[in-house]
Amino acid sequence: MAVCRVLRHSLFRPPAESLFLVWLYRPETWWTQSRGSGVAYARTAGRAAGAAGDRVPEPDDSGDLRRTDPSCPCFQRRAGGGALVDEYDKPVLDNPGRPEVAREIRDALRNLYSVIKDSDAHIRFAMLTGVSKFSKVSLFSGLNNLNDITVDMRYSAICGYTDADVDSVFAAELPGLDREEIRRWYNGYNWTGDPVYNPFDLLLLFQKREFRPFWFETGTPTFLVDLLTARHTFTPDLERLVALESLLSSFDVDHIPTEALMFQAGYLTIDSVRRLPGLMQMTLRYPNQEVRSSLNGALLQVLTHDPVRYGIHVPRLYDLLLANDFPAMQALFTAFFASIPHDWYRNNPIARYEGYYASVFYSHFAALGLDIRLEDTANHGRIDMAVLFNGHVYLFEFKVVELVPEGKALEQLERRGYADKYRDRGEPIHLVGVEFSKEARSVVGFETRSMCP
Repeated sequence: MAVCRVLRHSLFRPPAESLFLVWLYRPETWWTQSRGSGVAYARTAGRAAGAAGDRVPEPDDSGDLRRTDPSCPCFQRRAGGGALVDEYDKPVLDNPGRPEVAREIRDALRNLYSVIKDSDAHIRFAMLTGVSKFSKVSLFSGLNNLNDITVDMRYSAICGYTDADVDSVFAAELPGLDREEIRRWYNGYNWTGDPVYNPFDLLLLFQKREFRPFWFETGTPTFLVDLLTARHTFTPDLERLVALESLLSSFDVDHIPTEALMFQAGYLTIDSVRRLPGLMQMTLRYPNQEVRSSLNGALLQVLTHDPVRYGIHVPRLYDLLLANDFPAMQALFTAFFASIPHDWYRNNPIARYEGYYASVFYSHFAALGLDIRLEDTANHGRIDMAVLFNGHVYLFEFKVVELVPEGKALEQLERRGYADKYRDRGEPIHLVGVEFSKEARSVVGFETRSMCP
């Protein structure tokens, strides 16, 4: 048996609308269980199968499929058939903020999936698709012989289009579209093989003929954003998370590791793999421009508690970068922090987190989709943030004045010669030292120095 977790953006719907489709043996012999609608679907299938002389099992009034009579002919005919279960985890994922409901649904699903295990002698192949990998103990206690192919190189491209697919199958759609922009926006998902494009985005791009975050727009990941802020996640770290494969494969209602949730839901993908004796360590990254910009935009709206102001400041920052207007840039961020109500700082724990100010700063640039290098290694240390934009290089150093003396941010950029790494680009380099104060809740220092090529 095999299980493949399909890239998908979860839509939040009440459990009454959840639908499971299990295809047994042939297309006309299938049954469904769905709260509120399962009987109707089962009867439709029953009429189709009835013409062939079979009776398709229906759930009883309690909805318990385990009570299905195993002697039913449809379970005995055509031995060696197949079973397909699509979105096996959706009912659980639809209730991220209600763990008690999620646990109840999980237990019901455990009974459902054990039917497949009980019919193992009659099933030649079974495939389950979904977003997350729940532990076999929590969801598959009865179905414990699954083979997870999510990061199996042989199957790495089954959930998306490769570069070769785009250039051949969609060749007629490419004229008029920047090929490199297509790659930057929608390519990059990697499961230890060839990188693939998000098919949902690509098909809509060819129809709409404009670059937009189509996949992200299907539903804002509110639960994920709330989780990241509640855990005081330093947003620049999302560009460079490192985790063991075992952690990324763990997921349960009562404990959801941040790395696992973001990886399994499609917001992070594999950048590199380091194989150790008995272990596999993975470095994660954003897959592409769409996810990086859209997720940081959503995070920024929560970090600032002002979606309207976010929509004004981010485009304004882009204009100031084009003009290299650093005094106006300082005024922009100072005004931005000053506009946040005092009560929000007092009532929101994340505002007391030291990385909050740098996270807000970083997310502005990330939301613009700029070329950002974080913790870039130089000869004498690591640069907090490098931004490459419009033929210019911007090197940023962030400090909190309660932790270090004022004026140290720019001094460190100069003293450690961070600009040397970028001199061979032949572009103007701008050193920007930014200092924050937790007490003042704002930018209190913004020094710059520009160097010609």
